[in-house]
Amino acid sequence: MRGGLPAAKRNGYMTDINDKIKEIKRSFRQMMDGAVAQSMREKGLGYHLNWGATLPRLREMADEIKSQLQSQPHYQYDLAIALWKENIRECKILATMLMPADEVLPEVIDIWMEQTPTLEIAEQAAFNLYQQLPFAAEVAYRWLASPDALPQICGYHVLSRLFMRGQEPNERGINEFVDQALAALQSSEPALQKAAMQSLVHFAELGLVYQRIARSATKSVGFDFL
Repeated sequence: MRGGLPAAKRNGYMTDINDKIKEIKRSFRQMMDGAVAQSMREKGLGYHLNWGATLPRLREMADEIKSQLQSQPHYQYDLAIALWKENIRECKILATMLMPADEVLPEVIDIWMEQTPTLEIAEQAAFNLYQQLPFAAEVAYRWLASPDALPQICGYHVLSRLFMRGQEPNERGINEFVDQALAALQSSEPALQKAAMQSLVHFAELGLVYQRIARSATKSVGFDFL
């Protein structure tokens, strides 16, 4: 927990957090879907523990927890931090749904990105949390330059959402985005190629000038665009 509490209160607070985590994990048993979990394993989505809970069910749980904690924003933050530390698929996804975007610090987001275990978690984090960050564009562009695929994929998903909301990049942002996207399109990672192309599509939807830039750039590396 951020801030200072007397030792006794802090210990009681953390006990409360731990009890809430146990309660949440018990509830996953009721959501268990063996077929979904098996399908994920067959697709290579290996988790230490995976109950196969569907995303709508997890969203319902997140909304219920938020409703319960409306008067305790710090508790929600600390609960999200604790959930992320669990090596369980559902806990990590729930953490991205609960973390208040206007409170989380950039260094926490960097840690979460480094600890992201699968493509599914990366995509859920981008959709549920990263696109809402006050510094979303800044962190997205930084991730595009990462040597690893997952941060890049997150970056393209975040920029896609920003473009869809009409947020236009400046000239430097345009050049950086297009250069990185062209490199991603030529990578050997299908998920990265797809994320980059989707982002280019939403970039082009910003207007005719952006559409021309995207078409010209992709044509230069042998891709048909729009």
